[in-house]
Amino acid sequence: MLVIVLSILGALVLALLVSRFSGKKNHEQATALKVPPADCCGAHEVCEQESLLNSDATIVYYNDEELDAFRGTEANAYTDEQIEQFREVLYTMKEEEVAGWLRSLQNRGIMLPLILREETLMIISERRAAQLSS
Repeated sequence: MLVIVLSILGALVLALLVSRFSGKKNHEQATALKVPPADCCGAHEVCEQESLLNSDATIVYYNDEELDAFRGTEANAYTDEQIEQFREVLYTMKEEEVAGWLRSLQNRGIMLPLILREETLMIISERRAAQLSS
């Protein structure tokens, strides 16, 4: 009787270990195989750096800590003086930092003033075009 109970317990432990390691292996394979989109240009590092999609919750400050005061403010509710604060930060940073800045604002719950959205998108699209042509 004791041999049967030990055999059953051994089989359960073995099954648990196998399922745990195979699940971990499948998870590692799934995370290792990141297939780029069909329209990808092949410059993955540039695409990820320039992406406006928020892939992680990392908050990076671009010497703009004062903008945290606008957390939760609607994009169309800023005064002219507040818009100028955003504009000053935007035009004092490097072009390659703009996409990261927008992701950081998003992570911080800060909406960019509507009037600056077109300007920031134009800076990013011009940078992408210049990188693709070079």
